[in-house]
Order: sequence, then structure tokens, then C-alpha cells
Amino acid sequence: MAKLDYDGPILEIDKLSISFFTRLREIPAVMDFSVTVQPGEAVGLVGESGCGKSTVALGVMQDLGKNGRVVGGSIKFKGRDLSEMSPEELRDVRGNEIAMIYQEPMASLNPAMKVGRQLMEVPMIHEGIGEKEAKERALDVVTDVKLPDPARILDSYPHQLSGGQQQRIVIAMALMSKPALLILDEPTTALDVTVEAAIVELVRDLGKKYGTSMLFISHNLGLVLETCDRICVMYSGEAVERGSIEDVFDEMQHPYTQALFRSIPLPGADKNSRPLVAIPGNFPLPHERPIGCNFGPRCDYFEAGRCDQGDIAMVGVHGNDRHATRCLRHEEIDWNAPIVLGEQKVKGEIGKVVLKMDNLKKYYEVSANALFGGANKKVVKANETLSFEARESETLAIVGESGCGKSTFAKVLMGLETATSGEILLDNQSIGNTPIQERDTKTVADVQMVFQNPFDTLNPSMTVGRQIIRALEIFKIGNSEPERRNRMLELLDLVKLPREFADRMPRQLSGGQKQRVGIARAFSGGARIVVADEPVSALDVSVQAAVTDLLMEIQREEKTTLLFISHDLSIVRYLSDRVMVMYLGHVVELGTTDQVFSPPYHPYTEALLSAVPIADTSVKKKHIVLEGDIPSAMNPPPGCPFQTRCNWKSQVPGGLCDTEVPAIRTRPNGHQLKCHLSDEKLAEMEPVIQIAAE
Repeated sequence: MAKLDYDGPILEIDKLSISFFTRLREIPAVMDFSVTVQPGEAVGLVGESGCGKSTVALGVMQDLGKNGRVVGGSIKFKGRDLSEMSPEELRDVRGNEIAMIYQEPMASLNPAMKVGRQLMEVPMIHEGIGEKEAKERALDVVTDVKLPDPARILDSYPHQLSGGQQQRIVIAMALMSKPALLILDEPTTALDVTVEAAIVELVRDLGKKYGTSMLFISHNLGLVLETCDRICVMYSGEAVERGSIEDVFDEMQHPYTQALFRSIPLPGADKNSRPLVAIPGNFPLPHERPIGCNFGPRCDYFEAGRCDQGDIAMVGVHGNDRHATRCLRHEEIDWNAPIVLGEQKVKGEIGKVVLKMDNLKKYYEVSANALFGGANKKVVKANETLSFEARESETLAIVGESGCGKSTFAKVLMGLETATSGEILLDNQSIGNTPIQERDTKTVADVQMVFQNPFDTLNPSMTVGRQIIRALEIFKIGNSEPERRNRMLELLDLVKLPREFADRMPRQLSGGQKQRVGIARAFSGGARIVVADEPVSALDVSVQAAVTDLLMEIQREEKTTLLFISHDLSIVRYLSDRVMVMYLGHVVELGTTDQVFSPPYHPYTEALLSAVPIADTSVKKKHIVLEGDIPSAMNPPPGCPFQTRCNWKSQVPGGLCDTEVPAIRTRPNGHQLKCHLSDEKLAEMEPVIQIAAE
């Protein structure tokens, strides 16, 4: 099908309503939703899980399954209503003119087919071109998405590529037929922050190069700021605010948009003096939405008798281009009023050293040929001479990309693995070589973990209360069942869950509520040290604020030492006292939060900070994109582990970076760096993040 020239809006969604039909009822997923994407424009669709973002995308693709139906409004692509197209016309449009990139790259790739063949199929099927031309085009597009050695990549199977490389192939596949509209559904959620920065830059540049319009679905406001021209904020199936990035970020006109911004850790937020303000209450279920404004029950400006009197329409905001809001009171609210600060907290007094790690090493032996075993063994150096201390009431953040050894070190601390060499001292007792089954009950209770995914850590066939009581039994807390039940109810109070949740099953809880149960269980034995492994990365931004706040509050009460593993530096800056940066098993930087977030940096920390998307138009960032992927821990580079990707390497004379691993240097203020750069060169470093003066 020839692509027609068209100069009107590429995508026009007008008063769209989509419902899913079950045996019991009709469930309205999207209601009265309108958005327009102009040629060459990128529009961000933002909202929490369950708000209907992906349903809108599936509506555009006409892929709502058996029980999903468009029940009102229209979706027009280049002026044609998609619902009126025949199946043949739709097949031509999908993949050829409208392409979609999903969250999980492997869901879009065939594991049994080489990458080159999968890419060549797109133009061969849609445009009927020959194999030779298709191969040339595949090579061009793989070069465009900045993959090293394109010929080798085309000859590889998907499993031979890293997550970031797989996502680039999916983007290349989407661009093979030069679509007019590209829909990206959370395309970077599963990727590291440095890889995410490179992919985002790539998408932005390729959008300009190919003149592609984009609908970018995300819950990350910082990412939308960096990639989009316009934004549409969704809440519970409806668009609540639409406008240009500047209008919505700087002159927001809907209470939900304002509440979202208050619950994300922007520069300047501080867990004690300027805590985040979590959105009260919970997201309404689709069949339990309130009458009137959907956000009404959680809104600071709700007015009974007015905001709960029937459907509220989108209205234009005076003086701004295409800016609209779904709020009756938007002209009465003083949007510039200072934030009513969350309750200010007293900083917990940091006490004595609880945990000490001394030259910890963890190596794994693996077969050189994993498929057939064989005599050749290779060593994976997961952790390389880790040394640090953590004190009572302190939050130590451990940051780095996937594969840097964060979770391996957590496993050794928990006793799920034993150390290869070095020592872990808990209250001066060595525990590094004692596996968990040989640790006494008190040690197990003292070192607990909150996991990344709350869905995998609860037993689906046991009530919430029973799971917490089970932990109390294991930790020998309470002398009788009534005593333990009482302690379990107190733990539910501690994590701010209603006591009636004790009789609920995990499936009846939301993600944020499940994570609270995981926290209650971790603290059930009076834990001294809690390892929080990415505890909020699977949660929505508004829920993240509540869960991090809860962790901090429990820490203040219980004087817990918190080891917070994360790749989200915004949250790290907000809640940590000290930060440890890891790369390929090495600690490359260690210092207080202020030391790590201001120059001089380790070159890797500098790149990490530059990669963090910040949802603030007044923030200017130094632009650093790391080339290449993290080397394999099985085959690390000689010399400095970071030298293959370092932008400062040329500043070190004599090829030292290629031959010698740098020693840890402690600067006069206790700030530690593992780098060959001279003090003079370090002094030349400029801040990565600069906040424009008000």
C-alpha cells in the first residue's frame, strides 16, 4: 500500500470511550478521551498503572481482544476512522504506517530466528521488496540505532544480545518501514538508567530524522520532559490535563497533576526538612468510580455539592495554546501558593557501627561452555574487595547498573551465598561464611530484606495476617497464638494498613499494599539491618512516595540500618545519608550524599547523574551518554574496570587506565574514589545538575 502524503493531524482521538465486557458487567476502561498528534510531534501520555494509557494504545492498534470494544468516540489516523477500515487495510496500516514498541523487548522478538531475518521480514512483507534491498535497509537501520558491529548483530540470535541491545533492535524493526506514527509503551522501564538515557536520545534523534510522530506512554514525568513536545495526563480512564510541556510543568491547572509533582523527589526535596507529599487514599477501581470528579475523594480542593454532581468536561485554559483541564475550580485555585510542607521530621541520630565489610570478594566458577560443561572453568568476579561500614539509623544507598554486583553482595549479607574471601561483621560477629541455614534465629531476624517485586514474595494461598504470624513463629516472637496475632496487628498499624487486611489474600491487594506487607514481615523480628533491593521500582510514583516515607518513619522509630539498593538516583538523593557507587563488582565511589552528588565525581558517577531524567524545566543537565555496554564480569577489561566507556581516560597519562586497577583514594573530607585522575583534573569537574535561579 503506497503511503499517501497528508498534512492534517497524524492521529486524532476524539471523545474515545473503551469498555471491557465480563459476564458480570461492563467495565469502562477509558472515557471521553481526546488527544491530537500533529506531524513530527511527540506527545507524552502520563499516568499511574490502571489509568488506561495502554488501553488507548491498543485502541489505536485496533487490538482490544474479544471482550474489549470502542463504545463511543473515534480514532482517526491521517483523517481516516480506523474502526471503518477492513481487516486487509488495517493489516497494511499496522507495522507499516503505525508501529508499536512494547515494554519487554523479548516479547516482540522471535527467539528461534536471527535478528537480521526478523528485520528483513518487515519491508519484504509490507512493501514487497527483494531480499538484497531488505538486507541493505536492515544494515542501515541497525547502524542508525547505534549498535556496534552491525553485521555481527544481524547474524545473532536475540538471546545473544543484552536488554539494551534487544530494545534497540525492536526500535530498528519499528523504523524499518518508516512509519508515520510510533507508539512507545514504557519502552525503557526494564532498562538501566544509562541505557535508558541512550535509548531516549536515540528515539528523539530518529524521530527527527524520519519525521515520525510519537505517542510516548510513560509514568516517568522526567522522561516525558526529555522526549516530548506535549503532554496528556490521565487519571482513572480520563484525560485530566493536556498542553505543551512548559504549560503543564510550569503552569499546571489540575489538582492531580500538582499532586503527582509533589510526590516525586525533585532536587531540593529532603526526607527531613522537605518530605514528599504522598497522594492520600487509593486509585478507584473502574467499576467503583465516584460520581462527578474521579479525583474528588483524594483532592485537596474538593467542594461537596459541586465537584460530585455529574460528569465534568475538559475546558480550555485562558491564554495558553491548546492547554485544557478537567477541573471545575481551576480558575479559583491559587496554583502558585507555597506547598503546605509535609510534616517535618527530626533526623534520626546516627549511632554506632552495626555492619562492617572488610575486603569482601565473591567469585563464581562457571563452565566456559555452559551447554556441555567441559573442563574449562571461568571465574565471574561478582564482587571485588568491597569495604565499608554502616551505622545504626543510617541509610546507605548502593547504586549502579545491572550486573555491577549489588544483589550479589546482598545475597552474601543475607547468607544466601557465602563469601569467597574477606569478612562481614554484624555487631563484631563474623557472618560472611555462615550460610543462612546455619545462622541462629536472632541473626536471621536481624538481617532482613524487602524485595523489588512485591507480587513474587507473598504466598498467594495464605492470608496476609497468617504470613506475618508465620514470620513471628520462625523468629520465636510471642509465647502464644493470641500474643502473635496481637503483634501482627501492631505490625499492620506500623505499615499503615487497616487491621481488616489481616484476613485478605494477596490477590486482593494493590502493588503498594503488597509491598507494605513485605515491609511488615521484614520488620517482624525487630530487624537491625534491612536490605531494600529496589523496593519501589515496581510501584507508581504516588505510591513510591508513601512507601519511601513509611520506610523512613519505621527507621526513625526502630533505629534500623537501611541498605537501599537502587538505580534511581532521584530517590537515592532524597533519602540516603551515604552513597556507595558500584561498577563491575568494584566500589568506585563512597561518600556522603552531598559529596557524591557534587563534583568532583568518579567519571562513572558523573555519567549516572547525567542520565537521570528530572521532571523540572528549571534544571539544566550536563549531557553525557556512555558508549557501549557494561563488559561481562566473566571477561572484565584489564586495568580500570570503567576504562572501556570512560570519557576522561585521555586525561590520564601513560596508558595507566589500560594496565592498572586504581587504588581507593580517600580525599581530606573522607570522600573515597577509585580513579587514576589527578587531583588537578578532579578539581576541573563541573556540576552535572544545575538548578536555574528563580
